[in-house]
Order: sequence, then structure tokens, then C-alpha cells
Amino acid sequence: MPVVSNELAIVARQLLRRNISPMRRSALRRYDPKKGVSISTLAYEYPAGYNVPEHAHGSDQLIYATRGVMEISADQSLWLTPPHLAVWIPAGSRHRIRMPSAVSMRTLYLRQGLLRRAPESCTVLHISPLFRELVMEAVRIGQLRTRNHLHRALRDLILSQLRNASPVPMFVKLPEDSRALAVAEAFIANQADAPSLDALCRRVGVGVRTMQRIFRREVGTSFEFWRRQVRLMRGIELLVEGRSVKTVAAEVGYRQPSAFVELFKQTLGMTPRTWVAALAAQDKRTEPK
Repeated sequence: MPVVSNELAIVARQLLRRNISPMRRSALRRYDPKKGVSISTLAYEYPAGYNVPEHAHGSDQLIYATRGVMEISADQSLWLTPPHLAVWIPAGSRHRIRMPSAVSMRTLYLRQGLLRRAPESCTVLHISPLFRELVMEAVRIGQLRTRNHLHRALRDLILSQLRNASPVPMFVKLPEDSRALAVAEAFIANQADAPSLDALCRRVGVGVRTMQRIFRREVGTSFEFWRRQVRLMRGIELLVEGRSVKTVAAEVGYRQPSAFVELFKQTLGMTPRTWVAALAAQDKRTEPK
């Protein structure tokens, strides 16, 4: 899987551009389930660097890439989704998608209300092998019809997997202030050897205290907390790829693996190895027999 951390800075800048012709403000209905259909689907192959402009759908959406990494953004928020992870997007949520590398996308469009107690905001979910096969089968069929017994059974299995899917904190918010965004871009682009906040602030001509105030006002956290979240998001991506904890810690800027392990424990309540083992155990339990 290609490394995409340097390209995250590019999408951060694109979030603020206004020279791209926006799609119509109303929700797109083209792919929504029609009468007699509970779930409709879409399979699409995207080349590296492709951008899907801002849009929304009238149905709840699950976006999953069987190959490649997607960067999904809404307002000033950014989600990163390598394979094994998918993004739940509630109906009406406006979002954009960027493909840092070639992507094989598979999407489910669920009739609103089909999934009870569904997440109210965009959420990254872990995709088990069984869940992946269910998505692939639904895409192969195309539309799951309410009067077809097999389609209803497949629908119910998909809903069960959605209800039990583990959320993953692959989310970060970006500031709007151009100086703060430049600092955020610089850190995202080079986490392994990132300069200090003081050095980053000097580059954009602003004091550290001013920068901290901007982050608290626009992101809702201190720069230090935001930086830890970025590192965690990148670290989870690398762990899902199968990298060792030691390698992951170095790539996200920690000299000692124990510092990354502590960050992980504080956020997810377990060590990286335990978390990866739990995902592997979940995958094993849900593998088709």
C-alpha cells in the first residue's frame, strides 16, 4: 500500500479552495435506493490523484476501498481510510473525496432509517473479512430488493455487521486560518522529523501563543492535542497495513515506541499489539467457513 502522509498536506490546502465549481447544493438522488430497493450499490475504479467534488446523497452511505487509500473531507474535517476501514456518511452530509493513489471503491447506499441508531456524523469503521464479502456480494447483485428472500437475508447480515463494526479514530480537524493551516500542512507532511511548534510558527510569522489561540478557537483543542491525534491517525493506518509498533512509532515522530504505545492506550484503552490482535481475532471469527 502506498504511503500517503506527504500528500495529506495537499488535500488540506484543497479544503479551502473556492475555484472548483461546486455541485448543486441539493442532495444527489441518482444512486439512492428506488422503490422496492433497500440497498443500492456502486463499484468504481479511480485513478491516482482523482478528486470527487463536494456533494451529498439522499441516502445513508458506506464507502469502502478494496484497494488504495481514500481521503474523505467534510467542512474542515478529514478522514483517512485504507483497506480494512470504511466511512459511514449519513444522508445529507456534504463531503469530498480525494484518491492519493489508484482506488477501487465499493459503495452501499442505504435507505434512510434502514439502520437504526446509525452514527449521526461521519465515522470510520473496521471492516471484517465477512463484512467485506457481504459488501462485494451486494455490489455484484447491484440492488437488494425488499421482495427477494436472498436479498433480504443479505441486507440483514449487512445491517448486523454495521451495528457491530468497531469505530476507529481516523479523524482530524483542520484550521481555517491560513497561518495555522500552513503549520498543520507542514506537520502532516513530515511527522517523522517535524520541526518544533516554535520553528513552524517562525516560518509563518506568528507567535506560539497566537497559534495556540487559533487552534483552540478553530479546532477546539491545543496544537499538542491536535498533533497527537494526527500521529494516532497515521499510526493506525500503518498498523492496519501490518507495520511493527517500533516502525510505526518512528514514522509518526516518536523516538521511543513506549511514547506511541502510551498515546494509543490513552485513546483506545489498549496497547497497539492488543488492538491489532483484537481486530485479527474479530476477522477470524467472521471469516466465511
